Amino acid sequence: MARRRFFVDEVQRGHAHIKGEEAHHLSRVLRVEVGQKFEISDNQNVYLAEVENTRKDMVSFAIIEQIEASAPSVRVTLLTSLIKFEHFEWLIEKATELGVEQVIPVEAERSEKGLAAAAQKRVVRWRRIAREASEQSRRAKLPLIEPSVSLAEALRDQADYRYVLEEADAPPILSVLPPVCRSKDRVALLVGPEGGWTDRERAEIGAAGWVATSLGDGILRAETASIAGLSIINAAWNARSLQSPH
Repeated sequence: MARRRFFVDEVQRGHAHIKGEEAHHLSRVLRVEVGQKFEISDNQNVYLAEVENTRKDMVSFAIIEQIEASAPSVRVTLLTSLIKFEHFEWLIEKATELGVEQVIPVEAERSEKGLAAAAQKRVVRWRRIAREASEQSRRAKLPLIEPSVSLAEALRDQADYRYVLEEADAPPILSVLPPVCRSKDRVALLVGPEGGWTDRERAEIGAAGWVATSLGDGILRAETASIAGLSIINAAWNARSLQSPH
């Protein structure tokens, strides 16, 4: 059985600690004990560590050794239109589990009014959700959860491959993905709001050079489309990277 993994702010001189609410969760809920071994990450490297002290407000670790962490098969930025926050939180959790590198909320014309202003206050909560999902899914690094941006700002993303999810008349997503993929590739996936893109937004996206693609004939919620798109991109890069030269 795989060891639990936790994130720490830093590792110094062979030691690390967790404070605050997460320390309380470890000591009072999970009931970690001195001598137990866990994996910890400082968001750069992963280590095998042993609990050396536990209190209600702090759990301390002694580093045993650095361990190898698997690298993602592709670096994906998800630029997704703002939707109702309960759905957006689910999206962040699942996108994190799928290895997304960055999530950028986008203010679309058909996003619900007031979401953009309220989103700025939600970033801290969203980052906490991403941290918990990262620990559960044993990621080596946390995803970046950014404040919301305008569509114009989102379209400036400089990924190697930039795709926008469109209606069913756009080419299927598998048909537009590259035949040979490399682990250092950066992919940006842009997802619209529940009501879809407006004609003006669609023209702006096309003029910026983004490739339109679809997930088929079904009508999907924005969060479902985001997760489906990420899953397909991950699967394609996992399979097609086998053809890449080393």
